[in-house]
Amino acid sequence: MRRYRAGLAALLLLTVGGLTGCSADPPEDTVKAFLDGWRNGNLNEVGFVTASGGKISADDVLTGIRELYGDLSQQPLELSVAGDSKTSGDVASTPITLKWTLPGGVNWSYPSTVRATKAGDDWSVIWEPAVLQPELAAGDKLRLRRVAPQRAAIQDADGKALFGPQPVVVVGVTPQEIKNLPQLQKDLAASFQKIDVDVDMSDLKARVDAADPGAFIDLITLRRPVYLKIRPEVRPLDGTVFREETRQLAPTREFARALLGTVDAATKEDLGARPDTLATGDMVGHGGLQQKYDTVLRGTPGLSVVISREAADGEAEQAPIFTSDPVDGKPVKVTLDTATQNAADQALAAEKQPSSLVAIRVSDGAVLAAANGPDAGGVNTALTGQVPPGSTFKMISAYGLLAGGAVKADTVVDCPKTYNVDGREFKNSHDEALGKVQFHVDFAKSCNTAFAALSSKLGSAGLQQASTALGLGSTWDLGIEAYAGQVSDGGTATELAAATFGQGSTTVSPIAMAAATAAVAKGQFQPPKLLLDPAPANTGTPGPALDQTAVGALRDMMREVITGGTATALRTVPGKPVFGKTGTAEFQTGSEATHSWFIGYQGDVAFAVMVQNGGAGSEAAVPIAKRFLTNLNK
Repeated sequence: MRRYRAGLAALLLLTVGGLTGCSADPPEDTVKAFLDGWRNGNLNEVGFVTASGGKISADDVLTGIRELYGDLSQQPLELSVAGDSKTSGDVASTPITLKWTLPGGVNWSYPSTVRATKAGDDWSVIWEPAVLQPELAAGDKLRLRRVAPQRAAIQDADGKALFGPQPVVVVGVTPQEIKNLPQLQKDLAASFQKIDVDVDMSDLKARVDAADPGAFIDLITLRRPVYLKIRPEVRPLDGTVFREETRQLAPTREFARALLGTVDAATKEDLGARPDTLATGDMVGHGGLQQKYDTVLRGTPGLSVVISREAADGEAEQAPIFTSDPVDGKPVKVTLDTATQNAADQALAAEKQPSSLVAIRVSDGAVLAAANGPDAGGVNTALTGQVPPGSTFKMISAYGLLAGGAVKADTVVDCPKTYNVDGREFKNSHDEALGKVQFHVDFAKSCNTAFAALSSKLGSAGLQQASTALGLGSTWDLGIEAYAGQVSDGGTATELAAATFGQGSTTVSPIAMAAATAAVAKGQFQPPKLLLDPAPANTGTPGPALDQTAVGALRDMMREVITGGTATALRTVPGKPVFGKTGTAEFQTGSEATHSWFIGYQGDVAFAVMVQNGGAGSEAAVPIAKRFLTNLNK
């Protein structure tokens, strides 16, 4: 009996011992603990060995992981066990999944394997770089490389790119080569002046003092043909450096610059505003359509993850292991016509005062040109200006008077030197008095007092009706900021009198007046259009047909402005007959300064010219119109 009991006790002991040996944690639990510690930055709950069987501390493993991260150190990483372990001898292999969220929200997911070895009853993770990514080895680092998309072009209506690759030269200075900074600035300024370029170098000394000796300090980027004009002068200067590049540029520096904008390297402000989408060296739209539609044009950059590994010759090898393809930008299509825009830019080139010119195709309202000068890249006054129209508004009020039956073209309307309305005296330019002449002469000679006298017949309702018929103040969207005008309510007799010849509280833009002129030429208001693709949501609605008798008489009167009125300088321009109206707009109470206007049309092109503080319409705006039409008809 004692032998039996002793044997039974031994058997129980063996059985219990066997069960104890089988109760060790499975390798999956060790791997899960490893992944938890990896996420939390604390691996002290896990044991580790190297691939060769040597010991390695948890801290050294964590350091090794972080060194391998490279450029991915700040990117979110999800870790999970992907299946059951497979054991071969004392080594278990457990599949895991790693999922990175890369810049721009790009997901990169891939499998890997964690190996563990059994020592006694415990499992130890075998640390090796391949755990992080199967192709990694000791000393490697993961690096991010952006894959730039192809920036799309702004195109004309026929799909021809208005922007294209152009060679440029970046002119700069390097501190280590400068011998006399004040003299260098003086010499550079003199050279830049010869090509009509003004470069602000007021902070150059501070930039030089703050820069590394070998730094390249940018001063200006010039189109290569322009740079070649001053190359013999600037190249020998001590301290100058030059870098040749290719940029996406319009046909000329001036070409619709305020409207189109430019494409330049991302600035510090750009990078700060869009850190998730921009990186140093990216090309970004600045101003105009290039800026507004930058996301569309620029596309979405791709991303490549590479393994950076030092080669035997000391150079770094880059082995791609993941790529998210870029999405190229989409073109933006506009109505601009290259020949018309060039003619407009050239017409403004000689004018020193701020000036604008808008041209519209009469038949469909397409904006053919939007030019600004002398700084073509400044404020886009051609579209956004808000200024009084002066006597160009007589085109609108004349239509209202003719359509309302208040006058006919041959009705005699006195043009005295002055005319008094409720105590306010109105006068003509240069105190002119035409006497008792027919209305078409009042219009051609731009008689203010005649229109002031007729204001009561037009009435505030007639003023609004005529303005609406020709599109002023209407609703339309070009796809970029533009001003459709706001017409005076003519609420008092004096305000109505002033508004009838374009003063008072009425404000317009060049594009609004060009569209109104096109309405007269067409016989119907057509909302102007600029952006074809992507098309704006609200492009506007065409107006009803104009009164054909009234608009026919108005066209004859506008022709007389050219043949015997205030714009006779346009009689000899080449091409079809020109129709138009001059304007001189007071814009500041108590000042004699005036804006100079001309609106007109020739064939299928209607246009408006405005020169700020340019004097009378015939003095500044008409010469610009003459240059424009001459260039256009070459």
